[in-house]
Amino acid sequence: MQYKRKQLNVLTERIKQNKRFIQVLTGPRQVGKTTIVKQLGNEINMPYTYVIATGNATPTWVIQQWEVARIKLKTSGSTTHLLIIDEIQKINNWSETVKQLWDNDSFNEVNLQVILLGSSGLMLHQGINESLAGRFELLKIPHWSYTEMNECFGISHDQYAWFGGYPGSMAFIKSEKRWKEYVSSALIETTISKDVLMLTTIHKPALMKQVFELGVQYSAKILSFTKMLGQLQDAGNTVTIAHYLNLLDTAGLLAGLQKFYNESHRKKSSSPKWQVKNTALCGALSEKTFKQVKQELVSWGQVIESAIGAHLLNMADKGRYQVYYWRHKNEEVDYVLKKGEAIVALEVKSGLTKFTKGMQTFSTKYNPHKILQIGTSGLPWQDFLELNPAQLFE
Repeated sequence: MQYKRKQLNVLTERIKQNKRFIQVLTGPRQVGKTTIVKQLGNEINMPYTYVIATGNATPTWVIQQWEVARIKLKTSGSTTHLLIIDEIQKINNWSETVKQLWDNDSFNEVNLQVILLGSSGLMLHQGINESLAGRFELLKIPHWSYTEMNECFGISHDQYAWFGGYPGSMAFIKSEKRWKEYVSSALIETTISKDVLMLTTIHKPALMKQVFELGVQYSAKILSFTKMLGQLQDAGNTVTIAHYLNLLDTAGLLAGLQKFYNESHRKKSSSPKWQVKNTALCGALSEKTFKQVKQELVSWGQVIESAIGAHLLNMADKGRYQVYYWRHKNEEVDYVLKKGEAIVALEVKSGLTKFTKGMQTFSTKYNPHKILQIGTSGLPWQDFLELNPAQLFE
């Protein structure tokens, strides 16, 4: 768990510096946020209080927990106390309450340190950037990489491509039926019902679930919103679908990569390349088994490309790069990374992938910093999953 260990070290160092900033940890469900803060509590020489918000928690509950932490600070004889609030996004108007409490402590020189945990990026759009502007530091926790999963569970590259990066699901992979049920109910259904439907107003929740399921089916493929309308019931319009995709993206489930252009306004109008953020979603919703898919070269090729895309997305925040795709007529480049002015073009080739001149045309037009073929006649896809994509810009 080298990457999660580094995130723990970052958080530990921030707390030890004793600066007046609220630490905010956010990321998809079951990626280790709670584990990180519990490990933090064991490593720092500081008294702390850990509480978790329930579905019926209110701002008054936050005030009460905050006051308990203040009392512990006064009575402990310590110079500081750490308050950790988990699942903060479950509380309506939590950010305004936290802002008031934090500002009161700052004014009264109460040295209470605070860590907030949220299981969805949606919380960022509901208070942090507005109410807590200038008061917080953000640490995003992504899905587990192959290296982390292999270090903890000893799974192979093929297993990671199919079963994905949810550590809690590894207990069920020997019984694939149970594994599918676990991922579908404990992860997918919980994320959609608690991190999306409870935090935003969704007029057509059944439609959003259809968008999710179809997007997973088309992972690593380009499908316009207009064409998607023809495959959905009660579809509404393309604006609705785009909105649902954005919600699924911030919840850590499904993204829509934009086409690479030099002109930013054209990126927004392009057809998306659908991309799961964890390939466990593909396996869990598939009617096929791991063994069956591995015997179908086309299907297995899609799984591998999805694994590459998920790896790129999950490392993007840390690497400070953006992920796109490129296509012109019948020519295509699977993934385009952009960091500052530097561009890296990636092509994923499976055994049945036909050769195209996409990379050659793209290179002539955009002069990328680096080009790389992954898979057949290139860097093995297994090796790429062990690579930090940010290194491609060096």
